[in-house]
Amino acid sequence: MDRFLFEWDSDAAGGFEPLRFVPPGKTVVLGLVTSKSPVLEDRDTLLRRIDEASRYVSRDQLAVSPQCGFGGSADNAFMTPDEQWRKLELVVETARRAWQ
Repeated sequence: MDRFLFEWDSDAAGGFEPLRFVPPGKTVVLGLVTSKSPVLEDRDTLLRRIDEASRYVSRDQLAVSPQCGFGGSADNAFMTPDEQWRKLELVVETARRAWQ
C-alpha cells in the first residue's frame, strides 16, 4: 500500500494528529473537499488545513482530493455535473498553490 486516503471534509473527522503514525515514503491523500454539497470550500481554508496536516507528516507526502467520489451513480443527487467540475477545479487550484 503506497497511499492512505482519508476523508477530512467535516469536523466529525477529527484532527490530523493520527498522521504522525504514517510511515515515511507513504502518501496521504487528504479528502478535504466534500462531495456532499455543491457549496465550494474556501481555497485559503483548504491551504490552511494542508498546512495543519504538514505538522504531522511531510508536505511531500501529502495530496488533496475530494473526500469521496461524487455519489454512487451518474445522476448524482447532491450536485450537478457543473458543480462537480467546479469542485475538481478547486482541488487542482489548491494543489497548485500548496505545492508550487
